[in-house]
Amino acid sequence: MKKILFAIGCAFAAAAIVQSCSKASAAAPDGPEVYVTIAADGNFLRFSDQDSIRWYLDRCREAGFNHVVLDVKPNYGKVLYRSDYLPYLDFIEGVTDKPLGRDWDYLQFFIDECHRRDMRLSASFSIMPCGSPYWQRGMCYLDTVYDRWLTIEQRRDGSFRDMRDTRKAAAFLNPAIPEVQDYALKLIMELVNKYDIDGFSLDYCRYPDEESDFSDFSRSAFENYLGKKIENWPADVFTYDNDSNRVDGPYINQWWAWRAKVVSDFIHRASDSIHAAKPDVDVEYWAATWIHALHRSAQNWASPKSSWPMAYDFGTPEYQATGFAPYIDVFAAGAYLERVHGADDNESVEFAYNRADSLLHGDCRLVGSLYAVNHDNNPDNPNNMYNAASMALEKTGNLRVFDISQINKLGLWPSIRRAIDDYTKK
Repeated sequence: MKKILFAIGCAFAAAAIVQSCSKASAAAPDGPEVYVTIAADGNFLRFSDQDSIRWYLDRCREAGFNHVVLDVKPNYGKVLYRSDYLPYLDFIEGVTDKPLGRDWDYLQFFIDECHRRDMRLSASFSIMPCGSPYWQRGMCYLDTVYDRWLTIEQRRDGSFRDMRDTRKAAAFLNPAIPEVQDYALKLIMELVNKYDIDGFSLDYCRYPDEESDFSDFSRSAFENYLGKKIENWPADVFTYDNDSNRVDGPYINQWWAWRAKVVSDFIHRASDSIHAAKPDVDVEYWAATWIHALHRSAQNWASPKSSWPMAYDFGTPEYQATGFAPYIDVFAAGAYLERVHGADDNESVEFAYNRADSLLHGDCRLVGSLYAVNHDNNPDNPNNMYNAASMALEKTGNLRVFDISQINKLGLWPSIRRAIDDYTKK
């Protein structure tokens, strides 16, 4: 057994110890829920001291935000809270030249300061990532997770390798492996039980892309799902030709459905566990609104009542059944698009939210999510932040903006405030 990882097996009951906080969980607002996200990497130095956190939370409250989504487990696998199982993240390559040396609990401080301001806080937690291939740093480079737990890619050159030597955003664990799911769930529940959070955001709770996972384990598990052996692996699923084009095999649609079921089943399990421990904690999930392309990462965020997959060549009743909207409380619909208006324009924010609402069938709460850098303060620009935020509020009744560093850099605070004020006056 390896260090860190197998501490999980020891005294899991200790995770039930609740850490004290200055104020209990904040009440849900009467009006729209307005979320600001705080990514770990882009804000690592900005929030290296407590005064900075207080100052920015005051700015957030003044701008109308009443909910913080705080990234506490980014793709490295290390964490920004006090864990019995994972090391603390006090250094990010390319961001700092030395460890920050915090002697205070980053997450607890944010919770305390948010609740003092009657703001809610959700912990954003990268579920399957375990290291940064770009920086060659993180848990999968520290001999702290089994090699066999890592996803194996079928690469376009015909090779099969794990993700540690790629240039992708993160190396992923294989979500189909029961031990991986148990590991992830114990990490989730440690945080949920220790901290008085208001929401838990399942980030990167998926496969990385279509190239994963082609491990021996996944082959065996997929064969069990099919109820038959696969004679030509992976050609009966798919391969790539000499021009790197995908060549689909006879079981390609079953493959998409099986992977989506893996993700959906785990989300269901995680949600049930979180709600059993703390019924008032919202289970949240962010995904891009272009769901028709997300079968490649196994993210069917729609309701299983929605027949939307049947409009696409991968659509089957089995894939439709994997919709996980009933298992979450909040879906943040990522309309990271530049154009705001256009009910018939599938590249517009308006179209994205209309579609998301129609696919969810009311199974969970919808939040319109925006990418701040796509919008400015120019009053002559129909795609400015005021119009984008207003559209999100009008279509979903809620708003989420990524990320605080971009809002601050672009000076978007007043546009967001005005959109919220105008919406609540109606």
